[in-house]
Amino acid sequence: MIQRPITALASLTVAAVTALTLPLPLFANDEVNVYSARQEALIKPLMDEFTEETGIRVNIVSARADTLLQRLRSEGRNTPADVLITVDAGNLHNAKEAGVLRPVDSEVLKEAIPESLRDPEGYWYGLSMRARPIMYVTGEVDPEQLSTYEALADEQWQQRICIRSSSNVYNQSLVASMIIANGEEETEEWARGLVANMAQPPRGGDRDQIRAAVAGVCDIAIANTYYLGQMLNSDDDTERATAEAISVFWPNQEGRGAHVNVSGAGLITHTENVDNAVKLLEFMASDRAQQWYAEANQEYPVKPGVEWSDTLSELGDFKPDAVNLGQLGEYNAEAVRLMDRANWR
Repeated sequence: MIQRPITALASLTVAAVTALTLPLPLFANDEVNVYSARQEALIKPLMDEFTEETGIRVNIVSARADTLLQRLRSEGRNTPADVLITVDAGNLHNAKEAGVLRPVDSEVLKEAIPESLRDPEGYWYGLSMRARPIMYVTGEVDPEQLSTYEALADEQWQQRICIRSSSNVYNQSLVASMIIANGEEETEEWARGLVANMAQPPRGGDRDQIRAAVAGVCDIAIANTYYLGQMLNSDDDTERATAEAISVFWPNQEGRGAHVNVSGAGLITHTENVDNAVKLLEFMASDRAQQWYAEANQEYPVKPGVEWSDTLSELGDFKPDAVNLGQLGEYNAEAVRLMDRANWR
């Protein structure tokens, strides 16, 4: 696991605190204010395109999803934010339940984004999709031995699996999807089996699981596809070589399909800047923006018919789980309790 120098970490912490304490500009006719759990570098080019197209400037404050939610709760009616962008349906659901989002009734968004990738009541809309398949070291695993997420609890995978901690919302949503599919009792038994098959105590992020697999710590890693895609397109030769040693297996293709999730956005409850905010949401669901997500971030477009990047295409076609992602948030607390009982740390 790569450790940041203490000085760099301190600088990042100061920068994050500063960003959250500086107020955004108040409502203006030619502006829209965004609270983003996505790093600014990942979305600013797209925001700049929106400005070029509409003349509406986008002001961004970036921070962790939980930090932004806490800020929105504290600011209440006084928040300058118009739009919340965050990752994972679990975080989007939490924002809805906290009352910081209002529903958006947009035919543009409804036509562009499949029902399974948006809130049934319009409180949030998925803007990019990522999948969480099984990744394995080429030559170390026979793909014929792979089949489903459920089968990862089998004894043949003892001490061969790398996956991040239960505090990670991506894993929480994966477990929530399994509760929906298989019920709580069966899913808890699976989680106990998966924990028994872990090659090491969970640590680090998705990229760290991929690196650990290639380094020989384990043979299988569970990670989101966009991390692998970004590594495959890295300017770092070592990072690229690591990713090239990995193959992707799409699980549950004869059943419900591979687990997917989204980054998404919603309209802040107390914003008076509705027109500009909705224009931004609709722009992010446009063909142009969806293509940008695929090429720049290696995320799958949510809008049907938009081409994938070459990198994503090389990972292969797959059948996604069609469960409405809003349900993942509804089962999040249950998933967390289950993972704790299974000693998934």
